[in-house]
Amino acid sequence: MRRRFAFPLAVVTLSVPLALIPATSASAAPADKPQVLSSWTQTSASSYNAWNAARQNQGAWAAYGFNWTTDYCSSSPDNPFGFPFQTACARHDFGYRNYKAAGTFSANKSRIDSAFYEDLKRVCAGYSGATRTACNSTAWTYYHAVDIFGITPAEAGAGAAGQAA
Repeated sequence: MRRRFAFPLAVVTLSVPLALIPATSASAAPADKPQVLSSWTQTSASSYNAWNAARQNQGAWAAYGFNWTTDYCSSSPDNPFGFPFQTACARHDFGYRNYKAAGTFSANKSRIDSAFYEDLKRVCAGYSGATRTACNSTAWTYYHAVDIFGITPAEAGAGAAGQAA
């Protein structure tokens, strides 16, 4: 005699954007590379945190061929007046370098620069009083430097001096 057992079937769905799940094999086609890049270069803290987690585990994202190199804050101090801007500068470099490689830098420069400014302001939020004011003023200066001097590839080809990234 056969017995049939009825087990309730539970379906669990996870709400994790595909852009945040790393490729697990070298053969994975990074068709979603533009979406991943976009998700890591938004102005939100969650975008910054996702990028930084990926940065700490670059091997998991190797199939995407991202350029993780950085010179941090270029010729400006990485930690001006003791404010730790280095990681914000690294994410800014990531955005510039990868959008330039994708050929879509001009369309994304403004957002990358805005994300940089938001990252700097999040650093400054950890301070209070006059120190916070000084940090925010320094962040504003760093943001305007990239806003004004961060150049497009066309400008670089035209012989503009230096390249802020």
